[in-house]
Amino acid sequence: MTTPNVLDELEWRGLIAHSTDRDALRAALDEGSVKFYVGFDPTAPSLHMGHLVQVLTAKRLQLAGHTPFALVGGATGMIGDPKESGERSLNTLATVKDWVQRVRAQIEPFLSFEGDHAATMVDNYDWTASLSVIDFLRDIGKHFPVNRMLARDVVARRLEDGISYTEFSYVLLQSLDFLELHRQHGVTLQFGGSDQWGNLTAGAELVRRAHGGHVHAFATPLLTKSDGTKYGKTEGGALWLDPAMMSPYAFHQFWLNVEDEKVGELLRIFTFLTREEILELEAETAEKPYLRAGQKRLADEVTALVHGEEEVEHAKAAAAALFGGGDLATLNGATLGAALSEAGSIQVDRDQMPSLVDLLVETGLVKSKGDARRTVSEGGAYLNNERVADAERVPGEDDILAGGWLVLRRGKKSFAGVQVSGGRVPQESQGPHTAR
Repeated sequence: MTTPNVLDELEWRGLIAHSTDRDALRAALDEGSVKFYVGFDPTAPSLHMGHLVQVLTAKRLQLAGHTPFALVGGATGMIGDPKESGERSLNTLATVKDWVQRVRAQIEPFLSFEGDHAATMVDNYDWTASLSVIDFLRDIGKHFPVNRMLARDVVARRLEDGISYTEFSYVLLQSLDFLELHRQHGVTLQFGGSDQWGNLTAGAELVRRAHGGHVHAFATPLLTKSDGTKYGKTEGGALWLDPAMMSPYAFHQFWLNVEDEKVGELLRIFTFLTREEILELEAETAEKPYLRAGQKRLADEVTALVHGEEEVEHAKAAAAALFGGGDLATLNGATLGAALSEAGSIQVDRDQMPSLVDLLVETGLVKSKGDARRTVSEGGAYLNNERVADAERVPGEDDILAGGWLVLRRGKKSFAGVQVSGGRVPQESQGPHTAR
């Protein structure tokens, strides 16, 4: 049995920006288990925040009794959807194949591959690689009026500066995916981001023209900050899901620092909390914003979904310790290094260790040696959360934390890292926050 009115739930969570016939889509979702698909092009080695919206939407539909097909585009990833900023750099087949495997591995933990509504992973390279140019043009291209292709927003904006035939033709390849999945597996629903709406509707139209089938599509909204700019970017780049590209600490911090005005929206989209829980958090955020209850729950929930509960505890322990509320010695080197890299860090040689005065200046925590000495004399300088009494002190071996780190702090909130190179690097902590 499917959960009644799953479309209403998606709408309440703000996950429907556009759709084909809304009543027909609701009826299809209520009548029985719908086979649906969502596609991901491996144009980078990791998924990011925008992709996470799609992955979690697929999970919601599966939990409601519908059957997912997750497509990682080994073929479309060779080209890439047209960008407004200009032509993409084309990657090699070997690179794209590697990224296909990485992206698949990121998607798989979110879906169930067992039971009545088991998910299926597919790769459009399987049905595209052997397709001849003549067959592609005759069987697919003939269904695409050029005037309608030219009218697509991204194409129209690119025409002045130029767009290659390769990227211009991308819509045909993505539409072919819907047709193939409809023919082979009976897939009748596709969804994706609102920037894909032209591709989604083109795919539905191709199924109708080439196969006579009636299918559905919807698009999730583009996420924006309160000022209208796009979400998904940090000072270090995209909000990647791969912990090697963005540490779980930095990931947790991103969600912890979202604007009050956006907390409710992001809780709806990125968590599986109930309506009652979300409304309660929204009310608490509005009444007592200084507690940041919504942000804290959001950060914990999303980080747990992507990186696991253990990494949530690591991130919270690191933040507490860095701001003086915990023991730095219990942190493992990876978490400590990730946190300090986000804050800013310098590297020094173990055999030429500067004094604390010099370190405070070099890390940028103070502007001059005079400022450093004054900060120390006023009790505002800390080494590894211990107040510094001697400005000329040179840190020793016993001060070096796991991963070869020193933590300097000025006052309550300004801190920086010093990575010590050369010699023996201290072993990882064996305390409660040791990495797996």
